[in-house]
Amino acid sequence: MKNFNFKKKYGQNFLNDKNLLLSICNDANLTSKDEVLEIGAGMGALTIPLSKTAKKVVAYEIDQELKEILLDLNLPNVTFYFEDILKKDTLKIEQDFSDKYKLVANLPYYITTPLIFKFLKESVKLSSMTIMVQKEVGERIVAKVGDKSYGALSVSCSFFGEAKIVRKVPKTVFVPQPEVDSCVVNFKISSKRSDTEKNKFFDLVKMAFKSRRKTLLNNLCEGLKLKKEKLLSLDFNLLRRAEQLDCQEFISLLNLLSDKGMM
Repeated sequence: MKNFNFKKKYGQNFLNDKNLLLSICNDANLTSKDEVLEIGAGMGALTIPLSKTAKKVVAYEIDQELKEILLDLNLPNVTFYFEDILKKDTLKIEQDFSDKYKLVANLPYYITTPLIFKFLKESVKLSSMTIMVQKEVGERIVAKVGDKSYGALSVSCSFFGEAKIVRKVPKTVFVPQPEVDSCVVNFKISSKRSDTEKNKFFDLVKMAFKSRRKTLLNNLCEGLKLKKEKLLSLDFNLLRRAEQLDCQEFISLLNLLSDKGMM
């Protein structure tokens, strides 16, 4: 690792604490029957314990310089892909899994949020995510109405299941050491949503949070290209801001808009 050229553009902060790596596997509740997706394999520090615990591991790594290191690990139940997973069709990613799978990863910071949204919107087989993320992002994922960190990411995650922070991780266990602490979030996917539901819900949340200081009424007028009078005809208080609504209220609002043909 001493001679490795860490690349800031890939958000490379590798874990070097073996006990922590084993704990992450435990946090994911892995069994010998599980199939696992790892994103950002790095030098294989997490890949190795994953391969010893799970039935099968599919690991993605964007850095071609790490290809030889990872392949030399000779892990028989691990398939490596050396490409940008954000650019790969999710259905193609999931062809490697026979049925449900678990995502377990020390996520590169720069792709955390887009990656979460990608899999929530597009996945049909994902059953859970156990991910190492920046502490601030973890707090946003699990935040509830009234919390300072509550926002679009919080609502979107609530739409699909239940997330909780299961472990706090100091920055000192990474190489190179990042500027912030991290945490492990366990997210159980429980809701089955149609593609139409998913797309409409994400569109609504995106519109509602576009300008946080504006009311729902103003944001939806702009986003849906509708007059205020039409929106005010709904049996819903639109004079609040998006951060004042929980996930169930967003679902109720979406149903009203859909029933009226406004979305």
